[in-house]
Amino acid sequence: MNIISRLRQLLCDIWHAFFSEARTVARDEGVALFVMLVPLFYPILYSWIYNNEVVREVPVAVVDASHSSISREFVRKYDASPDVRVAQFCNSIEEARQLVGRQEVNGIVYLPEDMSIRLNRMESTTVSVYCDMSLMLAYKAIYSAAMAVAADMGAEIQVSLSCNYTNRENEISTMPLKYEEVAMFNPTGGYGNFILPGVLMLIIQQTLLLGIGMLYGTRRERNFVVTDSTLPIMQRRGGMARIVAGRTLFFLVLYAAVASYVLLAIPKMFNFVQILHPSDFVLFVLPYLLACIFFAMTVGTFIRQREDVMLVVVFTSVMLLFMSGVSWPQSNIPPFWRAFACVFPSTFGIQGFVKLNTMGAVISDISYECRCLWIQAVVYCVLAVWLLRRSYNKMR
Repeated sequence: MNIISRLRQLLCDIWHAFFSEARTVARDEGVALFVMLVPLFYPILYSWIYNNEVVREVPVAVVDASHSSISREFVRKYDASPDVRVAQFCNSIEEARQLVGRQEVNGIVYLPEDMSIRLNRMESTTVSVYCDMSLMLAYKAIYSAAMAVAADMGAEIQVSLSCNYTNRENEISTMPLKYEEVAMFNPTGGYGNFILPGVLMLIIQQTLLLGIGMLYGTRRERNFVVTDSTLPIMQRRGGMARIVAGRTLFFLVLYAAVASYVLLAIPKMFNFVQILHPSDFVLFVLPYLLACIFFAMTVGTFIRQREDVMLVVVFTSVMLLFMSGVSWPQSNIPPFWRAFACVFPSTFGIQGFVKLNTMGAVISDISYECRCLWIQAVVYCVLAVWLLRRSYNKMR
């Protein structure tokens, strides 16, 4: 009977902490904004921005110093590409550079004076391409279009000089080894399918950090760590663990719905690649949400004012996206930063979700990421309880 009463008391305390946290979030407009409205609209904004996937008709300035039929043919084919648009013709590189400086064009194509002469002598010539590297998608469009036109004209020149008699001989001369290019895991070749899965996972962690951090900052500003309604629970043995369990349960229930919306509904809404299985999604998201919640509680104990957590999120968001290995190869990241990235749940969350969502993996293929997330959840849970008790004792 004693065990049953203790279990009933334990469940009542967790339930009380659950509803206490729900009331606190509902009454705090700032916290409610970050944990409810931001996850609702922020992914839509990101997905809408990247929904076009690729850029088209990038303006380019052409400096044709050759003024020959071959150079004009190159410019005509280059302008016919769907990726670029010849917006200006300039007489010098300096004139074209001024257009780039005023952002009227995003790149320069320079055709040398001896272009026609060298080609008629059966010598190679060089077409110079200058790109504005501040816009990577524009750079890719300008450079890829120039390479495609150069390869096409090179094949035509090769055929004209080969003195072949049949079309089959021309095909062998221009392409002796036929190949087919297949884009793995990103069939559209678009930027949205490439970067959005990582961004969506990071949004979940950062909004949780914002909401819980603001709650803890508010409690510290008002000189108490737990709400008045949960103070009696603190007096019991293991009371702080019960409070943490109740708060965790509230955010877990809330963000189970948020994660389903952000990670399942948003990609379908904007037709991004999505091939994950529902059962694998549940088994993976559960440790990720727990790790993020306990991580946010651990960081929240160091927040002195509710606005401080915004600075933390702004400072770390881009850094965490890079360190996750989704926008920069993880093998090229220095060992120190690879080790530092293991501190954050988003690192393993992004890697695992990308494998599930776009690479066709199943839960057994990402067992390493799942184990790391469970380890983080346990470690941060212990730290959250210990630091919260320590802070409460100091404040008391």
